[in-house]
Amino acid sequence: MPETPRPSVCFDLDGTLVDTAPDLAAAMNAVLDHFGRPHVETDRVRDMVGHGARRTIEKGLALTGGGSERMLDEGVPVFLDHYARNICVGSRPWPGVEAALDALAEDALLSVCTNKPAALARDLIQALGWAPRFAAILGADSLDVKKPDPRHLTETIVGAGGDPRRAVYVGDSSVDSRAAAAARIPFILFRPGYLDCPAEELETAAVIDRFDELRPALHVAAPSIWSTSGAPT
Repeated sequence: MPETPRPSVCFDLDGTLVDTAPDLAAAMNAVLDHFGRPHVETDRVRDMVGHGARRTIEKGLALTGGGSERMLDEGVPVFLDHYARNICVGSRPWPGVEAALDALAEDALLSVCTNKPAALARDLIQALGWAPRFAAILGADSLDVKKPDPRHLTETIVGAGGDPRRAVYVGDSSVDSRAAAAARIPFILFRPGYLDCPAEELETAAVIDRFDELRPALHVAAPSIWSTSGAPT
């Protein structure tokens, strides 16, 4: 009989593993400087991310007087250039993330599925010293689809050597929840992240507020895969 693959735990990146809002806000403000607009505060940018750079810029322009398709076309390279050169200046992992990843490393295949461009996702993960932790990192441009399309999530898990039927996805937004639901993969919401709607409106298998709650949440979300002790079955 073929060997049963280790369970997979796939993570969103921005807002889930890392608070990237300070560096995303700096990139957004570089765009606003380009157009002579006032800056937006970091806390406002936390409400703008999750759908890609263009959508983030669209929201920033709308907040400061409105924009056009031409301005979006002009603003995207300004944003991406600034962000690429300053990708891990103010970004920090949420408390407990590294310990949680280390604790899961022996038991699970870990991966990242993000709507950040893949090269930027890899650069951020490399800057944090996390590259060896993840068996696959897929970004918005890795495939011809991105979240909430479920194929983005399932292909990430398969790319890490896992089976989507033995997987859990951890994220912080409605995009993450919708992708997991469409893929029929249990979704764990990290509530302190960049939540773009009330948590009660999302389809979740479990909700955590700290990363030391992740192990018990895996059992709640997928009891056929994770035991009550937090070990895979």
